[in-house]
Amino acid sequence: MEKIVILTGAGISAESGLATFRDEGGLWAAHRIEDVATPEAFERDPDLVHRFYNARRTQAARVAPNAAHRALARLQERHGGEVVLVTQNVDALHEAAGSRAVMHMHGTLAGALCARCEARWPAPLVMSTQDACPVCGAKATRPDIVWFGEMPHGMEAIWTHLEEADVFAAIGTSGNVYPAAAFAQHAGRAGAHTIELNLEASYNTRDFAETRLGRASQVVPEWVGAVLGD
Repeated sequence: MEKIVILTGAGISAESGLATFRDEGGLWAAHRIEDVATPEAFERDPDLVHRFYNARRTQAARVAPNAAHRALARLQERHGGEVVLVTQNVDALHEAAGSRAVMHMHGTLAGALCARCEARWPAPLVMSTQDACPVCGAKATRPDIVWFGEMPHGMEAIWTHLEEADVFAAIGTSGNVYPAAAFAQHAGRAGAHTIELNLEASYNTRDFAETRLGRASQVVPEWVGAVLGD
């Protein structure tokens, strides 16, 4: 059976009410990346970084999966082959929809990380600079988020999955953030059929053999239905 590897980005969660980064009025409109999403920003002003991610965590706790998330969970459940779900998103909407073994390459809002000893534990809704690491005791707690300039999680496994894929689908991605922007080329060179499902063509749309444009809540269930033969 076909192995399907799927990459999702902010566009799939936008219809659930989560702000995207790069759209006008998105999250970065009020904050410079350099101020909230780099290791240097955390070192310079950890209070600001915590306030930013506390707000994101609160927002994420208030939303629910949409039809696109649910369709991908259905694909994982019913497809006879392997379905690998990789996401750039730090929310838990895929899991809330029923998806399993989601690979969060950029970390999760639900996680806390010690900047000193690298211990990990579940994050409370509100984090602060006074939170001590439960392992080493250092007051160096940060969100378990991959910031700009840091290496995304699980890259070795992701590259292997892409090389083994029969189908690679990118959903709701801008196509201008690496290394994820290179996934379509990598999978295509290995022989996969590459398809983009997006509200509008991505920056790297030329890397896809097929493009389907529209709202994720519409085009993703339609695509999943076609794959499953519904």
